[in-house]
Amino acid sequence: MKLSLVDLSPVPKNGDRHQAILNTLEMAQKAEEWGYERIWLAEHHATKSMAGRSPEVLIPFIAANTKTIRVGSGSVLLNHYSPFKVAEVFNTLEDMFPGRIDMGIGRATTGPITDIALQRNRSYRQTTEDSGEQLLELASWMNNNFDSTHAFSQIKVHNNGSIPNFWLLGSSPWSASAAAKLGLRYSFAGFINPAQAFQITQNYQREFKASKSENGIKKPELILSLSIYCAATDEDAAKLSAPAQLMMKRLRTNGDTNSLLEDEETAIKLLGGLQEPEQLVDPRYPPQILAGTPEKLNGWLKEISEVYGANEIMVQCISSNHQARLESHRLLAESFR
Repeated sequence: MKLSLVDLSPVPKNGDRHQAILNTLEMAQKAEEWGYERIWLAEHHATKSMAGRSPEVLIPFIAANTKTIRVGSGSVLLNHYSPFKVAEVFNTLEDMFPGRIDMGIGRATTGPITDIALQRNRSYRQTTEDSGEQLLELASWMNNNFDSTHAFSQIKVHNNGSIPNFWLLGSSPWSASAAAKLGLRYSFAGFINPAQAFQITQNYQREFKASKSENGIKKPELILSLSIYCAATDEDAAKLSAPAQLMMKRLRTNGDTNSLLEDEETAIKLLGGLQEPEQLVDPRYPPQILAGTPEKLNGWLKEISEVYGANEIMVQCISSNHQARLESHRLLAESFR
């Protein structure tokens, strides 16, 4: 079982976004040293607590300052962009860092105002659901295999002979079905939708159809992404997860995206005391936050990986305490050596 990371570039308590980006770089460098397979950079708009809004900008910064770890997007929200532009950007990244780039593609609304701000045409609010068409178009650009009658067949997305690994990311039945139909690698956001994670990922594996395309695969490849907080004691792990628990509570309660992450003690106080994360009872239904010692998490993740048939577990750990996040990732990685 492989371990990897998705990083949102959480802003430290002092609000320094520059430092948040530097922290992500250090995270990637340490992750490479500790044996993580890949690090993905997220796209979150108009969020004060997260500096990670442009994965296509962060990817070359991280890749240029590391040597072997794969670097990618987790994800680019294709529903807001031109598939042609996305294809050219990621082929350029692959030209720069051959064999190390992951093109993680997703879809999401970012808020009623932000969605419009991302549109080129501001005269109306786009309500058309064309994610399937967008995905097919992107796949065609990556393979340069438009039908000869299609106008886009007249131009190519040129590359050096290799293309990025194409991953579809999601937390819904649609994404699993689309990845299976097109023969794509699939990453499921278990930290968003843990209750349906098992059913949806099993549907992907059951419905998977091998692809003959260059960016497709012959057998299903699944990454399960989970929120994981690792520390020397269960109590310390619970404390580390407290700022993320508070962030999610604020988001659910009033859609708050303008507050910075609190430090652990403040978060615990605002939560009304230390909230003990759930224990793993059934590996098919992991809790939204997995927190514990290296030994406990090692056992849990092995159980989850086996029952899901997941090739890889991707770790999300959100905290303004950069050193504690580094230690969490180090302890977890060392438990698998």
